[in-house]
Amino acid sequence: MAENPSIAVCPACVSIPSELIGSAGEAKSDRSRRIELSLPTIHCAACISGVETGLNRLPEIEGARVNLTRKRVSITVKDIPGIESYLIDLLTSWGYPAKELDSAALDQEMVDKVGRDLLARVAVSGFAMMNVMLLSVAVWSGAEDATRDMMHWISAAIALPTVAFAGMPFYKNAWTALRVWRLNMDVPISLALILASGVSLAETMESGRHAYFDAALSLTFFLLLGRYLDHRTRVVARSAAVELAALEVHRAERINADGSRETVPMDALREGDLVGVAPGARVPVDGVVTEGGSELDPSMLTGETMPEPVGPGASVIAGMLNLTGPLVVRAEGLGEDTLLQQITRLVESAEASKNRYTSLAEKAAQVYAPLVHILSALAFLFWGFYSGDWRLATNIAAAVLIITCPCALGLAVPAVLTAASGRLFHNGVLLKEGIALERLAEVDTVVFDKTGTLTTGKPVLTNGPELSADVMAVAIAMAQGSAHPLSKAIQEFGAEQGLTPAVLEDIIEEPGMGTRATLNGQEVRLGRAIWCGVESHDVTETASWLRIGGDTPVALLFEDKLRPEIPETIRALQAEGTVVQLLSGDAKAPVKALADKLGIEVWVAEATPSSKVEKLEELAQEGRTVLMVGDGLNDAAALAGAHVSMSPASAVDASRTSADLILVGDDLFEVVKSLRLARIAKRRILENFIIAAVYNVIAVPIALMGFATPLIAALAMSGSSITVSLNAMRLGRKS
Repeated sequence: MAENPSIAVCPACVSIPSELIGSAGEAKSDRSRRIELSLPTIHCAACISGVETGLNRLPEIEGARVNLTRKRVSITVKDIPGIESYLIDLLTSWGYPAKELDSAALDQEMVDKVGRDLLARVAVSGFAMMNVMLLSVAVWSGAEDATRDMMHWISAAIALPTVAFAGMPFYKNAWTALRVWRLNMDVPISLALILASGVSLAETMESGRHAYFDAALSLTFFLLLGRYLDHRTRVVARSAAVELAALEVHRAERINADGSRETVPMDALREGDLVGVAPGARVPVDGVVTEGGSELDPSMLTGETMPEPVGPGASVIAGMLNLTGPLVVRAEGLGEDTLLQQITRLVESAEASKNRYTSLAEKAAQVYAPLVHILSALAFLFWGFYSGDWRLATNIAAAVLIITCPCALGLAVPAVLTAASGRLFHNGVLLKEGIALERLAEVDTVVFDKTGTLTTGKPVLTNGPELSADVMAVAIAMAQGSAHPLSKAIQEFGAEQGLTPAVLEDIIEEPGMGTRATLNGQEVRLGRAIWCGVESHDVTETASWLRIGGDTPVALLFEDKLRPEIPETIRALQAEGTVVQLLSGDAKAPVKALADKLGIEVWVAEATPSSKVEKLEELAQEGRTVLMVGDGLNDAAALAGAHVSMSPASAVDASRTSADLILVGDDLFEVVKSLRLARIAKRRILENFIIAAVYNVIAVPIALMGFATPLIAALAMSGSSITVSLNAMRLGRKS
């Protein structure tokens, strides 16, 4: 990779280049703005210190903060033209490859107003419930007349505003459903809260012996707790489409007719414009190279790690990273017409399709909600006409609504999901969406991507030990002059073996071809076969060739190393009756070789993003429920469209956000463990539904016969809620 002379490699002695600063040594603008950059390789406190300290030494930077969890740095800097590209190059030169993100889109998506609102309502209802229960002790202890009435009025003053405020999410959802003549779970919940509060207020106004404000608050608290637990299992997920948009290039270097260059917004480009792409920058448009030669890193788009050589006439895709030489590209695809935008639309379409999945709780609600209303209405009418006491009828109807209030159902799923999420996280798997656990339990087919998923995604030198020490010394010295993945593999081999590099002169990297240098007056080349004088060969492995002077070129062979746990993972899945398939964008030969090695019968090579989605749709039409495991941007749409999906933490942002589960560690055997846990969790959910059903079979007749007051109904409801919570907690125990 050619060295950029404007980049200072030492973080302690950097400065903004003079061409970006005004003549007086000040920034051209007094305005400041925030730049959000992704730093996918940072992993420790030393990384944080190196980045923050280095950036904060620049006088034009007002602040820099690294978020290790999200692998991002937020920089507040004076609004200097071209500052984004400079900072990206600077961080890359320090060993932290950076890419620009659209901070406005990400910040908007990260705001969790709903979660904060629910948590506030849970806290208010819980605090009010405890206070009213304390006041109720006096009534239960035998307080009479004025003392009892005073306690009831104080309870009313606490409970009524609380129920009105804390129950607002249920009221809004119920009203939304009723406006279109539809019932949902929030309709009986809202009626139960309103009736419990209304009956209690009426009893208080008439100096009745019993008021049920504590019952109304208990209902509110338990229901909100279930709602908040459910929300927390979903809040981690963010829209993959937003992440894809954040990866787009927002400015480009346009080359004008007179040869001058200027940085312009993307919307200023037109088809046919010439665009300059510097080494280390991303290609901003789909187009054709007109000048220059280089190598492009396609990993963000294809998931494959081997750079692609390009020269005049070669097609390039927006989002690819230019590794070595400068390029001039003629724009042929802009905005909505780029492949990146096509993948974005695929992801959005796939997510919409997957969101039509109906959960167990939703299925239960479809039957439960109308049944509750019918029972309560029948109880009210029967007791009203039978006894002539409509106050008694109202109390019994309220008791029926409270005792059948879907607290247990509301907690049945969230309680299990919370316990399962804890177990999964302990195992190194992050569950992003609660409903994904139900889908995971239904999986009968697992489809794996190859590069970066089953393999490490990093080439490894395989024949180094077979080559002479002199040859390897030269190869290592040559590799030090390049940022090519194969050169890095040679350097790593040399470091592991403790080999000393040879002393070379005039090391120059030829974009798209390799590296050349001089050794004792002889020309040395390391790179492509044809460039090193090899016109034909029978080497089938990935190879780089080394030619020293007039000697016969030597092949250095590489392979993408298989993760050590993969054979056991595949065997375990197949032993449990799960079908395993391989779906890769790599060439046929390496895909077939890996499939044969692992005993995978069905495999697809050279798959595009759209063909991966089509393959998953075919499997779905065959009646299969698929778990997709992948890591590349070309997997994003497939991950979003699969029945359920998992992605390693090392995957590109768009793939991680498309996936339902994130593998935090490096052990893919967790796929097997996660499937087993999901199946157990589904059994727990079904058990909780059975507990709730048995409770209702016993409690509802008691309420219908008038033997249960609203208070007793609330206690029974609380008992069923605690029971399903305890049953869910069994999932959290270590096996």
